[in-house]
Amino acid sequence: MYSKSSYSSRNSRHGNNSSGRRNNNSFSRNNGGRSISSNRGFSGGNKGKRGPVGTFNPSQIVSQLSHPVASSTPEIFIAKHKFTDFNINESLKSNILKKNYSTPTPIQDESIPHMLEGRDLIGIANTGTGKTAAFLIPLINKVINNKSEKVLIVAPTRELAVQIQDEFYDFTKGLNMYSVLAIGGVSSFHQKRDLRRPYNFVIGTPGRIKDLIQGRHLDLSQFKSVVLDEADHMVDIGFIHDVKYIVALLPKERQSLFFSATIDGKVEEIIAQFVTNPVTISVKKTDTVSNIEQQVVKIQNHTNKVEQLHDVLIKSEFEKVIIFGRTKHGIQKLSNELVDRGFKAGAIHGNKSQNQRQRTLKDFKANMINILLATDVASRGLDIDNVSHVINYDMPATYEDYIHRIGRTGRANKKGVALTFV
Repeated sequence: MYSKSSYSSRNSRHGNNSSGRRNNNSFSRNNGGRSISSNRGFSGGNKGKRGPVGTFNPSQIVSQLSHPVASSTPEIFIAKHKFTDFNINESLKSNILKKNYSTPTPIQDESIPHMLEGRDLIGIANTGTGKTAAFLIPLINKVINNKSEKVLIVAPTRELAVQIQDEFYDFTKGLNMYSVLAIGGVSSFHQKRDLRRPYNFVIGTPGRIKDLIQGRHLDLSQFKSVVLDEADHMVDIGFIHDVKYIVALLPKERQSLFFSATIDGKVEEIIAQFVTNPVTISVKKTDTVSNIEQQVVKIQNHTNKVEQLHDVLIKSEFEKVIIFGRTKHGIQKLSNELVDRGFKAGAIHGNKSQNQRQRTLKDFKANMINILLATDVASRGLDIDNVSHVINYDMPATYEDYIHRIGRTGRANKKGVALTFV
């Protein structure tokens, strides 16, 4: 165990030592004008509301987290099924068990039986609840039973699409099943080539899928199974017209699966033309889970902000950290500063190529770096094991951005901590 007050020993873990930097071991409660307050039960005045930057008032976090409130005991979930109970192919069951999946999560337990029956479905659940496996398992089984079946999965971000593809690979080992990853940020040459080969799944983002359709490389008329994942985020980042365009080209007779953390306004517009007589499964009980401890770091002097971050990151418990910032330039500058200070850090944002972003994510997952800095491009859907802390270095724009950011920790019922610099 590293000493909390030993910067040099901590730097042996983070990378090259950068001498001459101070180590005040601050971030203690009410230390030198800096204070931290915490509470596990964040309940915000902006709950569920979206809006421009500024509607998410930092004072609300400070006041709420500085005054702990009694929280109710979380409802204990008892699954009705085991994965071995589902009426699916035995080879698929074997691949599921190899991932150490035995008991379904609530969204999986409630939705998989309906999807296996071919029903349209609306799934309302927080990020990190196992939605990807919930729709992949029945759809892969569907393709096993009918090799001519084609499946389209649409996700809001490249990172989420890649993650879905990775999980697809795990579930389809030895099944001779193929997918095409259709995302921007990389050359479309290989994607166009792969679309000329036999495949069953196309997994991608709305913009690139639309480009491939318009270039006559992708024909949606044969896709009778479709998933819209993180639909609320697709609306948030301006993909609603692309999604409507894609949906309009799909066969009328199809199985449509719709997953979203919230259902409102423009999301309802998509639902209206997407699903038919759907089953609705809602497992979203609260906005934040009880196993994420939420804390506020009060900044008294903005010029010392990076020093306060430094003092946080040298603590031994900060083992695997995601830091969120507002701008591409700002997050890259902060990443460079942390690397200069000897930390093992890397950044992902819109100015990075897709290959660079994927390489950094791979390094973070493999613990080759232990600090990942990101803009909100990474705040949705990323499923990275054992993230100990999320730090909101810059305030999120909305309450829901806050929820999705901090949801990168405390996954799979593990404990996590979220810090917000205010």
